[in-house]
Amino acid sequence: MNKLVLFLLSGCLMVAASACTTAKTTSDAPNSTENNGQVPTEQGAQTAQDDAQNDIRQKQLDSDIRAREQRNEATGGDADRAEGDLQSEVRSKLEANLPNSKLAVDAEDGAVKVSGTVQTQEQLDKIEPLAKEIKGVQSVVVEATVAPAQ
Repeated sequence: MNKLVLFLLSGCLMVAASACTTAKTTSDAPNSTENNGQVPTEQGAQTAQDDAQNDIRQKQLDSDIRAREQRNEATGGDADRAEGDLQSEVRSKLEANLPNSKLAVDAEDGAVKVSGTVQTQEQLDKIEPLAKEIKGVQSVVVEATVAPAQ
């Protein structure tokens, strides 16, 4: 019985710890919104671009966004949104629309903070409007920078 209780408790702690992480658009995006990460290499930028344009990845992102929109419509969109949901939805939206970006997303009480790097000024300008398309996002702070691949 003690082993079962210990196992359940450790499982709960693992879930809680994973829920507190920052949502990222790529695996090498910054781990927090406190820094903007590094400028990508040309090869790294091309790899990320290929992954972002991969049909399977695009279908996965589209399906994820569509499922969330349907859930929002079912609840009337008025339900309180969990911070993890906002982070994840904004991250998915940015990943789908800003290929080759390295962004970290945090959300707290409807305020979203985005940091990291994008390839162009045009992509940087799209971050705030894209994030505001997500229901529950009340404000967006963009601390990302333009850093073309080297």
